[in-house]
Amino acid sequence: MKSRSVFVCQECGYRALKWLGKCPSCGAWGALVEEIEHAAPAAKSAAGVEPVALVGDRDVRIERICSGITEFDRVMGGGIVPGSVTVIGGDPGVGKSTLMLQLCAAFSARAPLYVSGEESLEQLRHRAHRLGIRADGIAVLTEQAIEDVVATIEATQPGLVVIDSIQTLYGRELESLPGSIGQVRYCTAQLVQLAKQRGIPILLVGHVTKEGMLAGPKVLEHMVDVVVQFEGEGNYAYRILRAVKNRYGSTNEIGVFEMRSSGIAEVANPSELFLTQRTTPEPGTAVTALFEGSRSLLVEVQALVMQSSYSVPQRVANGYDGRRLQMLLAVLERRIGFDFLHCDVFVNIAGGIAVRDPGADLAVCTALVSSLRNSPSEDRSVVIGEVGLTSELRQVMGMEIRLKEAEKLGFTLAVTPPTTTQLSLATLQHVQARTITDALMVVLR
Repeated sequence: MKSRSVFVCQECGYRALKWLGKCPSCGAWGALVEEIEHAAPAAKSAAGVEPVALVGDRDVRIERICSGITEFDRVMGGGIVPGSVTVIGGDPGVGKSTLMLQLCAAFSARAPLYVSGEESLEQLRHRAHRLGIRADGIAVLTEQAIEDVVATIEATQPGLVVIDSIQTLYGRELESLPGSIGQVRYCTAQLVQLAKQRGIPILLVGHVTKEGMLAGPKVLEHMVDVVVQFEGEGNYAYRILRAVKNRYGSTNEIGVFEMRSSGIAEVANPSELFLTQRTTPEPGTAVTALFEGSRSLLVEVQALVMQSSYSVPQRVANGYDGRRLQMLLAVLERRIGFDFLHCDVFVNIAGGIAVRDPGADLAVCTALVSSLRNSPSEDRSVVIGEVGLTSELRQVMGMEIRLKEAEKLGFTLAVTPPTTTQLSLATLQHVQARTITDALMVVLR
């Protein structure tokens, strides 16, 4: 078969023999880009490979390399596994390159290699000087051809490789532009094979689309071992490192960082940081305890309910799922009788953190009713629980860890769903409520 021209969707990888304005697979407009498809070499007969037993003569333990950055090691499951390939995605300007440079400094004793396809050597030196990073032992390669990158890694055998970014690399065998689906797939495959053969951990910085997904083919996430997202908004100093996929650890862990002029710093006590500006309860606010991995975070939920001047009232959620907010409003209206039909509703999670924990449902309902009635909640109170469609409160994971964190920070009242677990709490009054109505009667003044 001779080489031919094909059109590949840059969003989903759909292939067509002619250009199409709209991708039939994912519906994206203007996403099909022309690429040259070369003829496949003739298949050769291969000798069979003898399989081996899964259980060997010795115990297999995963070796991990600790970076010394506690929050990063927590998300990775205790450290980086040799031979693993990790993709770190995030919005532009969130601090991915800064975090990678600080990781290289932490691994300076292992002779790390920083491959930059976006910045020049002088730009990297200026960044390291500005952040006060000691660059001793860090080797830099400003190259985009994957063949040259692989050859350099094999020749130098670094203890850690950072690729910034995978979308800037290209293979000479392909005629498509860097960042295309074919190039990203080809370059990633070369690096994965190299990492497994040499036992070298490789970190790939990945761009994200406007929807927050990793740019490139979906197969990219299946090829690598670990996928983490570096989240944060430009208006806030806090950054969240969240594991999306981890073959060597849990995907529930998060790491909290703070962006400073001197770089990215760890946050030892995130709960205390997120509640720093909360002095006295105000109408429309409530505190809840989230459960992330092996620890709990206390955050403040804020709500503002006001008479709408529009025919269709607004429903705005920042840091919270908009569809879940609509569901909670429907429960409050239908089951309890509160009138939100002609009101604009705004919900915000203070600190810029994104909440996915269903245990925050009761706090959102409390803040909404508190704002609607202009009545503050009880001082030093925390509310935890998932809300069902019949207004009942459901149990959530890690209740003891959540309540212990609230007690440690000085809270004196906790309202949760009924639990059968015996909890030993010294100074925290624990009230169990079966419905939203029962909880609101306790927590609202």
